Amino acid sequence: MADGVVLDGVLPRLVPTAGGDVDLLAQWFASPDFVEHWGGVPISRAEVAEKYVGRRRPRVESFLVLAGSTPVGYAQYWRAGVAEGGIDMVLGPEARERGLGPDAARVLLAHLGGDLGWRRVTVDPARGNLRAVRAWEKAGFRQVPSEGENLLMEYRFPEGRLRCLGRLG
Repeated sequence: MADGVVLDGVLPRLVPTAGGDVDLLAQWFASPDFVEHWGGVPISRAEVAEKYVGRRRPRVESFLVLAGSTPVGYAQYWRAGVAEGGIDMVLGPEARERGLGPDAARVLLAHLGGDLGWRRVTVDPARGNLRAVRAWEKAGFRQVPSEGENLLMEYRFPEGRLRCLGRLG
């Protein structure tokens, strides 16, 4: 089921991507500064159109991250099971170090745990991307044992909180 919801945070607003966002996203994903920690290689317009404007629903939900009314980044969440999955996010260089990333992550967590009843969310920042690791930690993620060039971080929702929200049986 596609969510298609707008998510409001204290600082950012997350709006679902649409076909009209392809040019903006293609510009971003062609920029080495934008993709330095998103695979490290610029992505073609065709791939952006295929993967980042809502065409992978319901498994992946894609969002523009807005600061005020200005698009400053991209976020997505993907389902890995009934009650869990992961988040990926990248902000443009001008949007970093402003608290937008942790707040956008908290907004996504509120939606995933509160609205969708997820119990676990993971992220996998590059080990050398200390700025991203700190941002995910500020949002409540904790490192778990992992190997490879990416860390594995998770957020587990308190079981009692989900029961209170009527999300678990």
